[in-house]
Amino acid sequence: MIVLDASVLIAHFDSTDAHHQRADALLLKLEAEPLAASPLTLAEVLVGPARSGHLAQAVVALSQLEVSTVPLDEGAPVKLATLRARTNLKLPDCCVLLAAEQVHATLATFDEQLAAAAIETGFAVTEQ
Repeated sequence: MIVLDASVLIAHFDSTDAHHQRADALLLKLEAEPLAASPLTLAEVLVGPARSGHLAQAVVALSQLEVSTVPLDEGAPVKLATLRARTNLKLPDCCVLLAAEQVHATLATFDEQLAAAAIETGFAVTEQ
């Protein structure tokens, strides 16, 4: 399973994003893998479409990519606080790490700081 960061999904859905082609190529490469994201990541991805009146289309697009949601469990507040303290990442990035940890997944991100912290803390990160 691959847990996606918002950077990959946003770039995929926005043809003007600097990483758009890279995101498309990565998702094509990963098409045989199950894809997932944390609820907060999915919310981040949907903010732009919600602002522009395209929320329904974005929800359909996520569904077509078959991106499942990795729910936060009861222990999430403590786990997120620990990840934040250990990595100094922002909480949305910690949600990505927690999702990957919960489902024993590889992480896909274009965020260099998140990728470095993920590797440093023992998470696998996709080749891009």
